Amino acid sequence: MYSIPSLVLLIYGGVMLLAFIVTFVLSLNDDRTIRDVGIWIKPMKFMAATTIFVWTSVWVVMLSQSAVAAARAWGWIAALLISTSLFEVVYITYQAAQGSGSHYNISTPLNAAFFALMGIAAVGLVASQAWLAWEIWKRRTQEHRVITLSVVIGLSFTFLFSAISGFLLGGHQPPPGQGLPFLGWHLFADIRPAHFVGVHAQQFIPLIGLLAVRFAGRRARLVLVVCAIFYADLWVVLTGLSFVSHP
Repeated sequence: MYSIPSLVLLIYGGVMLLAFIVTFVLSLNDDRTIRDVGIWIKPMKFMAATTIFVWTSVWVVMLSQSAVAAARAWGWIAALLISTSLFEVVYITYQAAQGSGSHYNISTPLNAAFFALMGIAAVGLVASQAWLAWEIWKRRTQEHRVITLSVVIGLSFTFLFSAISGFLLGGHQPPPGQGLPFLGWHLFADIRPAHFVGVHAQQFIPLIGLLAVRFAGRRARLVLVVCAIFYADLWVVLTGLSFVSHP
């Protein structure tokens, strides 16, 4: 049975998914673009990412089988997740509806202030994962140690890597144009690939932990640590490429 914070996050993620579907349908009749990209692409990305982010937060709480689901801190973490992500999605969607960009838009003092607030909200959003990692670690049990370790590493990576790449992203606008199919990134001079790897460590590292326990047996912890090191190396490489001009 889900705790109240978990249930609220699951519903909130569902609302974001519904918003994504509605926005996608509406975007089919709107050919406006910003920097050669459809004006509704960014809101849809943030809606989808929010759904995945909050649902994963619930999943890792269940996966770790710690007592954090019943702790008061979990309610505050859920509140932080919802308030920060909702602010970003609402503002980005509002700006898109106006035909204006949200990120890097400092055309007026008000737009500049909201851009700064989005940065603060982003920090709060990923900080929730560090907080959650700490609460899970405090309440860990002797059972499922590798799984719990994978959750803590994944959440910690999400906080650390996302905070650094987010800071770099806030100070340097990515190249214009579509870039890679569907994702829209560029392999060079673009911090977004590294940011993606950072944000989604909360999913990938726990999945690696599950696979390690399933297939590596007594070497599961070693496999997890080695894979986590390679994952961190991938983030470092992608971050380095963001400082390299397109050849």
